[in-house]
Amino acid sequence: MALIGLWWLLSNFYPPYILPSPGSVIARLIAEVAKGPLLEHLAVTAGESLLGLLLGASLALPFGYLLARSDWLEKAVSPYLVAAQAIPTVALAPLIIIWFGFGLISKVLVASMVAFFPICMNMIAGMRRVGRNQYDLMRIFGASTWQIFAKLELPTALPVLLTGLRMGMAFSVIGAVVGEFASSDRGLGYLVNVSAGMMDTALMFVALITLAILGISFHLLFRLVEYLLRGRF
Repeated sequence: MALIGLWWLLSNFYPPYILPSPGSVIARLIAEVAKGPLLEHLAVTAGESLLGLLLGASLALPFGYLLARSDWLEKAVSPYLVAAQAIPTVALAPLIIIWFGFGLISKVLVASMVAFFPICMNMIAGMRRVGRNQYDLMRIFGASTWQIFAKLELPTALPVLLTGLRMGMAFSVIGAVVGEFASSDRGLGYLVNVSAGMMDTALMFVALITLAILGISFHLLFRLVEYLLRGRF
């Protein structure tokens, strides 16, 4: 409330195209929801983010597992991972769009690229929590590879892995918006671009607030999934 109060106070000293008042932004938000396109843009960005997270996780989890189980493979691949992570997503997004077109695929790929690294790194860190003596004990009792994974590796790595997935979920939204910035005619990133070009600051605030709501919704959804997973393991 204090932040909203400060926002309202500052809005009295600036014209609406610089800093619209909270009341005008809320009124614009209600109007945009009533029109319908805002919810369509929200659905597009949410879909791109979720698909990007799923694709990134489906690649990062097995890849991180292999790197954690093989020291020589990690040493061989780590420099390339660091180099790839150092390249800004904003710089890669136009190239991805050139290669894969202006549709959904390019946005999902950008989102998955951003989500991949935190999930992969946390998978490696989680797996490294398993001690060699624990592996030896499981083998002494005749545990199979699947039993070692399900009963030892996954429960031990799960807290760190969940942190990586939470980060990947947040980053996938950022990646989807970056892809929409580069080229799109739909989505909340597109809406921010359009509002900036029109100097429609109220609409830009609406898009940013909607992005914040999307991020909070994803966070709450993930907390539910995390609760269910912790209950099982």
